[in-house]
Amino acid sequence: MKDISFALIHLYYCFAIALCQLRKSCQKSNVNSTSEVEAHIEAIDLDFMAEDLPKILVSMKMGANRIREIVLSLRNFSRLDEADMKPVNIHEGIDSTLLILQNRFKPTSGNPGIQIVKAYGDIPLVECYAGQLNQVFMNLIGNAIDALDSYNNQRTLEDIEANPSQIIIRTQLRNPDRITIQIADNGPGMPPAVKQRLFDPFFTTKPAGKGTGLGLAISAQIVTEKHNGSIWCISEPGEGAEFWVEIPICQSCKVAPATTASLAVLNH
Repeated sequence: MKDISFALIHLYYCFAIALCQLRKSCQKSNVNSTSEVEAHIEAIDLDFMAEDLPKILVSMKMGANRIREIVLSLRNFSRLDEADMKPVNIHEGIDSTLLILQNRFKPTSGNPGIQIVKAYGDIPLVECYAGQLNQVFMNLIGNAIDALDSYNNQRTLEDIEANPSQIIIRTQLRNPDRITIQIADNGPGMPPAVKQRLFDPFFTTKPAGKGTGLGLAISAQIVTEKHNGSIWCISEPGEGAEFWVEIPICQSCKVAPATTASLAVLNH
């Protein structure tokens, strides 16, 4: 941030010096001779400076603000200063995750991108380990992007434009004492044999070198063991995939701990 501020000041300084030099040249010249002025204007490319410098400064300001947003999001995502369990805004964690991942779903040349639909419900603050829960969001949303990217490699551009890739994120108050976060994509879906092994350590359907097979296993551990919650997936071939995360609002309250059996029952 300091480097950017210095660059802006330096540009302003150079522009002021150039104008001062031009003014001195004007004062030296007479009415009938403006060659020195014209030469100096051409040398400093005054037209470019007058037209493009304001645009450059605006772009640099936008870039500085963008960097500030990313730094704040990274801080909010990791929550390094909040390692203890405490009430947090779940939506802020999801938004921080999306900002970190946005380069992966933003449209680019030749790639229509992935639409992100946020359907946030009215939920209270949730007592949790914010950094760990944000890692769950990162794994689930990242996997959805991977699935859609792989799916789009098999589709035509016309098909993608007619049926754009989409990730829908919903939050809601499931029961008086629990909330759910649903992350759904309209990708290829998965067969039952794959769905049953999703949370097994080291299981992955990604090519060699593309995945460790630990993301969902760690996510399940964070949700069930650290937050007394449940995580499951609803998916059929050709119907996309939808992951559900359910956790209590209050961890310090008396809650029944989740078991691996609950995952087996819910994962259908």
